Amino acid sequence: MDKILRVIKHEFIGLVKQKGYIIISLLFPLLSFAAIGGYQIFQNITADEEDENPTVGYVDQIGGFIDTSQTVEIDLIQYDSLEEATDALIVEDIDEYFVITPDYVSTGQIDRFTLKRELEMSGTVRYEIRNFLLFNLFKERFEDDLLERTINPAWFNSVRLEATGEVSTEQGGVVSVFLVPYIFMMLFWIAVLSAAFTLIEGLGDEKENRVMEILLSSVSAKQLMLGKIIGLGAAGFLQIVFWFVTAFIVAGMASTTVGGMFASLEIPGRLIGFGLCYFILGYLLFAVVFACIGAIVPTYRDGQQLSFFFIMPAAIPLILIAFMVENTDHALTTFLTLFPVTAPMSSIIRLAVGEIPVWQIVISMVLLIISIIILFLIGTKIFRTYLLMYGKRPAFRDIFRSLRQA
Repeated sequence: MDKILRVIKHEFIGLVKQKGYIIISLLFPLLSFAAIGGYQIFQNITADEEDENPTVGYVDQIGGFIDTSQTVEIDLIQYDSLEEATDALIVEDIDEYFVITPDYVSTGQIDRFTLKRELEMSGTVRYEIRNFLLFNLFKERFEDDLLERTINPAWFNSVRLEATGEVSTEQGGVVSVFLVPYIFMMLFWIAVLSAAFTLIEGLGDEKENRVMEILLSSVSAKQLMLGKIIGLGAAGFLQIVFWFVTAFIVAGMASTTVGGMFASLEIPGRLIGFGLCYFILGYLLFAVVFACIGAIVPTYRDGQQLSFFFIMPAAIPLILIAFMVENTDHALTTFLTLFPVTAPMSSIIRLAVGEIPVWQIVISMVLLIISIIILFLIGTKIFRTYLLMYGKRPAFRDIFRSLRQA
């Protein structure tokens, strides 16, 4: 046990001291805080430019269009004649003006005058003038509530229901639905693969530098494999915990600072708890396989090429994220949640979007644990047999023959 702890300590400290590990760990928080800070600076700059509402003049050739209480985003100024309005426009007292012609009620036409090259009016000005016209047309005919509904017919409030018909506890918007699972899945992917590839790289370097003989003279192959997996996994676990805590802080800052569609940004608490569990199991699954790859291949480059065939199936949830978010109860989504290779990533997606049936979580974790145990037992035999092999990669039939003999 003492030898395993020494290997764990050596691998853990060796990884967390690497510049690449530190940079990757800090990159997500720094980019997130920089994005929010940059947005805040941009908002402050644009707010200074937009403190003054556009000033719009108008000439009422019908009479009765005098109440400007409904115009909040623009300042309306009435002029008695076209000449006065034109003079005000030329000296830039106003940005533009419009004329309510005598036949407006029958034709709906409004004449607009501007010095700008573009003739299309802004959406804000169009919306405010529309409200101004509607309010003055109907204020004497409708009660206040009916007049308000004429101007603003509806405010839509969307409510998400569960399959049982009950109101869902998850009412996040499009950001919560797509952004949260995508970010967490990418963080999970980076943390797992960086630790696992470090395992292959370390084994490759030790084999190329002929350090492996010295190591195996002090510890057994099983102790070395277990120590490396746990040590590098602990470093990856530390990284993912740091990112999860940062994600909580960033989500709170985004919802209060950015607002808008980010106001509904929520990170479900279950995502943290189950996410860490799936990280541990997912890493162990990858690490055992990658440890076997590291023992088999003579160089780190060969290990990268061979690991590609295992990484591609694991990346299926990343490719199908849009489908899985929209079809959380689909048979394919359920299969990907239960299949050990894709279970960690698929579960992260579904946990970020909504609830997963308890039985699926239990079965997926049980299958992951069983797969890890089986692969570890097989992996220790491969690790012990091929760790000191140099020069060339053994054929798969040789590996299978060695396993049968072991």
